[in-house]
Amino acid sequence: MCTYITEKIAIEGSAKGASGWIKVTDGSIYLDHPVHAPFGHTLNIDFLAPALGPSGRVAVELSQDSARALVKAIQAVLDAAPAGLD
Repeated sequence: MCTYITEKIAIEGSAKGASGWIKVTDGSIYLDHPVHAPFGHTLNIDFLAPALGPSGRVAVELSQDSARALVKAIQAVLDAAPAGLD
């Protein structure tokens, strides 16, 4: 079953793809069938540089448990960082 649950966000950062580093400006987070990961459904994160077309995409497919662990780890690191860092 496709969930069609998707969040799109504007982001600022870089991602390394097959052709090297790209500036990413868009993010897509969705729960759906994976292309490669061995699960029925995964949390998929796409980091995008739309101006580059298909080569401007770096994708991650995570098990739902791994995605939840990643969210906790990101929050823990951000919370532990000294105030005022850019």
